[in-house]
Amino acid sequence: MIINLEKPYTGKYALDHLGFRPFFLAAGLFALVSMIFWMGIYQFGWLLLPSTYPPTFWHGHEMIFGYAVAVAAGFLLTAVKNWTNLPTISQQPLLILALLWFLARVLPFTGLLHIAAVVDTLFLLWLSYEISHPIIKAKQWKQVALVGKVALLIPANIAFYLGLLGYWDAGLSVGLYAGFYILLALIFTMGRRVIPFFIERGVGCPFEAKNDVWIDRFSLILFLGFAVADVIALTFDHATAHFITGLLALAQVPLHAFRMVGWYHPNLWEKTLLWVLYLAYGWLVTGFFLKFLAVTGYALPWVALHAFAIGGIGMMTIGMMARVTLGHTGRNVIDPPQILIVVFLVLFCATFIRVLNTWLVPEFYGEWILSSQLLWITAFVLFVWHYAPMLIKPRIDGRYG
Repeated sequence: MIINLEKPYTGKYALDHLGFRPFFLAAGLFALVSMIFWMGIYQFGWLLLPSTYPPTFWHGHEMIFGYAVAVAAGFLLTAVKNWTNLPTISQQPLLILALLWFLARVLPFTGLLHIAAVVDTLFLLWLSYEISHPIIKAKQWKQVALVGKVALLIPANIAFYLGLLGYWDAGLSVGLYAGFYILLALIFTMGRRVIPFFIERGVGCPFEAKNDVWIDRFSLILFLGFAVADVIALTFDHATAHFITGLLALAQVPLHAFRMVGWYHPNLWEKTLLWVLYLAYGWLVTGFFLKFLAVTGYALPWVALHAFAIGGIGMMTIGMMARVTLGHTGRNVIDPPQILIVVFLVLFCATFIRVLNTWLVPEFYGEWILSSQLLWITAFVLFVWHYAPMLIKPRIDGRYG
C-alpha cells in the first residue's frame, strides 16, 4: 500500500507506521508480563520453563534480548529515519519483524529451544539490516558505531543459546554478560548524545551542557576493558580479571560523574522527562561504584547488576519511550502526562529497594525482592495503560507516522 504523505492520514490505527509504535508497545507489555512470570517462578515456584532452561538465565536473557532490545529497536528504527531522511521499515514488514521478536519470547515456554534460537537470531539479523541499510545508503558513517553495537548482540545471543543447548558450557555466561554490556554500551552512547541535547533545550533558558572529547574517548576505552574483564571474571572466576574489573569500575565513577556535573542545570528538576534520564544516568554511575565494592567483597554482585539494570537501563528506556512517543505522535514533550511522575518515582523506588534494601537489610531479602517486582509491574502497568492508545492510534496532528 502506498501512503500519500502530503495528505492528512485518516485511518483509525497507526501501529505499523514507524518502528517505535509496535516495539515500544511490545516492550511495555513484555516488561510487565515477563516480570509477573518471573515473580511466579521466583516467589511461588511456577514451573513454566523446560527443565533445561535455568530460570535465572531466562530472566536475564529476556530482560536484555527481550525487553531492552525491543526498546532499542523502536528507538533506532525511528531515529535512523530522522538522521538519514530515508524511510525505515514500516507497514506489514514492520509488523512481521515485531512478530518475529514475539515468537522468540514465546517459544522457550514450548520447549522448542532450537527453534527459539534460530528465530531470535533471525530477528537480530533482520533488525541490524534495517538499521544499517539507510545509514550506509546515506553515508552517515558516524552512526556506524551504533549499528555495530546492535550487530554485536548477534554473536552474544548465539553464544547464549550454544550454552543453553549444551554445545558450549561457558556460552550461557559469556552470551548473557556480553549482551548485557553491549546493551550498556549502547545506552551510554545514546545517553551521551541525547541527554545533554534534551537538557539544553528543555531547561527554559540559555544553557550549554558541557562535554569533553577526552572524557568521551577515555570512558569508552575504560568501559571496553571493564566489560571484557568482567565477562572473563564472571565466566571463569579468574582472579586477575576480577581485580582488573574492580579497578576499571572505580576509574569510571569520577569520569561519568564529571560528565553529569557538566550536564547539570537546576531547572531540569522541573521537567519530568529530563530528571528521569538524569537519575537513570546517576544509577549507572552508582553501578560502577557498587561493582568495585562487589569485587572487593563489600557488596554482592547482584547489587551492582541491578543498579545498572533497573535504575540505569530500566529508567533510561522508559524515559526515552515516554519522550519519543510524545514527540512522534504530535504531542508536547514539554507538557507530558502527569502520571509519568508516578511511573518514574515508582520505578526509582523499585531500584532503591532491589539495590540498597537487599544489601543493607538482608534479613528481609525475600520481601524486598517481592516489593521491587511489584513496583516494576506497577510502573509498566501505568505506562502501558496511558501510552498504548498513543502508540496504536494516529498522530493527533493528522500526519502519517
